[in-house]
Amino acid sequence: MTRPLLDVRDLRVAFRQDGATTHAVRGVSFQIARGETLAIVGESGSGKSVTALSTVQLLGDSAVMAGSITYNGVEMVGATEAALRKVRGNDISFIFQEPMTSLNPLHTLEKQLAESIELHQGLRGPAVRVRIIELLNRVGIRDPESRLGAYPHQLSGGQRQRVMIAMALANGPDLLIADEPTTALDVTIQAQILDLLADLKQRDGMSMLFITHDLTIVRKIADRVCVMKNGEIVEEGPTADLFANPQHPYTQTLLAAESTGVPVPVPADAVTVLETDATRIWFPIQAGLLKRTVGYIKAVNSATLTLREGETLGIVGESGSGKTTLALAVMRLIRSEGRISFVGQDIHKLTQRQMRPLRSDMQIVFQDPYGSLSPRMTVEQIIAEGLGIHGVDPGRNRRDMVAEIMAEVGLDPAMMDRYPHEFSGGQRQRIAIARAMILRPRLLVLDEPTSALDMTVQVQIVHLLRELQQKNRLAYLFISHDLKVVRALSHKVMVMKQGDVVEAGDADAIFDAPQDPYTRQLMAAAFEGRAISA
Repeated sequence: MTRPLLDVRDLRVAFRQDGATTHAVRGVSFQIARGETLAIVGESGSGKSVTALSTVQLLGDSAVMAGSITYNGVEMVGATEAALRKVRGNDISFIFQEPMTSLNPLHTLEKQLAESIELHQGLRGPAVRVRIIELLNRVGIRDPESRLGAYPHQLSGGQRQRVMIAMALANGPDLLIADEPTTALDVTIQAQILDLLADLKQRDGMSMLFITHDLTIVRKIADRVCVMKNGEIVEEGPTADLFANPQHPYTQTLLAAESTGVPVPVPADAVTVLETDATRIWFPIQAGLLKRTVGYIKAVNSATLTLREGETLGIVGESGSGKTTLALAVMRLIRSEGRISFVGQDIHKLTQRQMRPLRSDMQIVFQDPYGSLSPRMTVEQIIAEGLGIHGVDPGRNRRDMVAEIMAEVGLDPAMMDRYPHEFSGGQRQRIAIARAMILRPRLLVLDEPTSALDMTVQVQIVHLLRELQQKNRLAYLFISHDLKVVRALSHKVMVMKQGDVVEAGDADAIFDAPQDPYTRQLMAAAFEGRAISA
């Protein structure tokens, strides 16, 4: 028999800290053949990422490992640091989920990409730059020459992830370990990246270990699937067989988890909460000693929208299309041109001091709850913070108010004295929603609130948002690249591309009969699984 490229046998991983031992992986075994893609799926905390990081010993000093991991016949468990360095980044390469924490904020893209290329390939001078531009082109970075001097914070989330993928592919690895690599990407870019990875696999014989909670991706890219739960593989098999006939109840639950249903109809007497008229957001480009304006970054060119009580407007489009920028503008968190009306009041020219009385009525929930929740504050302090800032105190005990809103969003009030790190991703997102909802706002901006969550948790959050909207007649501005979630929640949809609104209207019309070619591309990528040409 041909020797597998990666052979994992009876892998067990535990973490010891403060006298306590946590068993993360419990007797996991699998193999990856040359040119094969194996997907590991499961919910957060199932042990997927720990298993992947174990392959080249990236778990840190608190981890205790047992079992065997051989790469190309060489044992990795207990290998010397020198032996591991030869494999890491060269033979085995990683793509991580969160590029902002993986990229160095102090170095340009060119410097970070060049470092790996020079170390492993020995290239120098102009040849390095040529290789970098080639890689950035392949992963869909537009005009890569102009991006070489950019820092990570100057790129959108999707662009940062593409840079991470370029770094991982730079040295032509034999095994690519991709840990949720497309979570932050739009459906069109996701399709391009999956096409790219499939092409590399076919052309170079590259193997992949693909970790994801998105089963749609698994169906497209994987040859075999391992389903993990509580540190164990509960089911394994060829992709087509597992999807057609899942045997384990947990696998059946995962496959059945999909955001479905329709939004609750908007009452006929619903009040208009938000209106914009030709809103434009251009950022000046300044140069020279006198900081003269030499051009503009045209983030949003002209956006007109209307949003009523109990209504959801879904805003979709690629990273960098202007979705979040538009949302920040309507909340008056960045400057813009064009009328913005909130509950009949023109707020476009209000100062920040004049806006403050309105802030409690417009709240925002961000994509990454862990990054938006203070690690030094308890859940009670986090949720109640807005009550003190906005002076919202109806004479009730604040702890009782926190308990009430926690129960409303599906959290146990008994956990209010805990800290954010003690909660799962889905629970942290519920905390972020509770923090916004305790002020009883009229407008809630939801910026990719489900993209980093497992499918089963996504379904729960969609149900929660639908219930909160019906109960409180909330107006939602819902930003997402997951069109299935958008369809389940939205009454109206706005499609954006490179700062322009290319199509807008009722959700049913947009989804069932899209008019613009770009909208049709989005729908094909999301619902039909077709590849999108770059």
